[in-house]
Amino acid sequence: MSVYRFQHPVARLPIVILALALVSACAASNPDVVSRDGINDPNEARNRKVHAFNIKLDKAILRPAGQGYSKAVPDEFEDSINNFATNLAQPSMMVNSLLQGDFRGAGLSTVRFLTNTVLGFGGFVDAATEFQVPQHNTDFGETLYVWGAAEGPYVELPVVGPATRRDAVGRVVDMFTNPLTYSLPSPEKYYSTGAKLASRLGDRGRYSETVDSILYESADSYSQARLIYLQNRRFELGSSVGGDAADPYSDDPYSDIYEDPYAQ
Repeated sequence: MSVYRFQHPVARLPIVILALALVSACAASNPDVVSRDGINDPNEARNRKVHAFNIKLDKAILRPAGQGYSKAVPDEFEDSINNFATNLAQPSMMVNSLLQGDFRGAGLSTVRFLTNTVLGFGGFVDAATEFQVPQHNTDFGETLYVWGAAEGPYVELPVVGPATRRDAVGRVVDMFTNPLTYSLPSPEKYYSTGAKLASRLGDRGRYSETVDSILYESADSYSQARLIYLQNRRFELGSSVGGDAADPYSDDPYSDIYEDPYAQ
């Protein structure tokens, strides 16, 4: 019987991440081919079909469920669920920060997780913010960005929604970067997934008017959603490393990411 079988699951985490990182880096390393308007979307026809499916899914299930959830659940309880989901994601952010060489970010994630877990009743209360510990958010998509992986073409994923090839790969890898997944027994290891789904459902209800204006009131909801996602994500990544956001619309001082470019 091999020694490997007796290893604690957390000990295998670096091996899993390294293997996934090598695969994902290769998958997201091709140079970008960006059009003059800053959009790289060679598979637009297929993406639009997925977008149409997502709208039908939202209209039939997600929108009414989100609105019903927000009406039935008090705001304070929604905030607690969001805090709990965010706290359980901190170990994954710590791992990604280390992979990025961001030791300050790894420290912040660690302090926030310990503080909220111990003093915040398992994370339901954001005690770390009360102690003025800054928020820190990151993911494997940002890790690939730091490593120099190209953004890749825009893609709309079923259910998940807008992404780029780099971020789509990052989301898959992030399913394996949380040490809690390897250390907690069942069913506790699934609490993070459940809390995240509840948090997303609550966000759909809480920000229903904004989401509806994009999906149902825009002249071209696909182009609008694509524009907002790319601008926000590029700004987020540019700001996270202290550089200028890679915003193709930054030469227009009057550009508004929420303005419908197809409105008459």
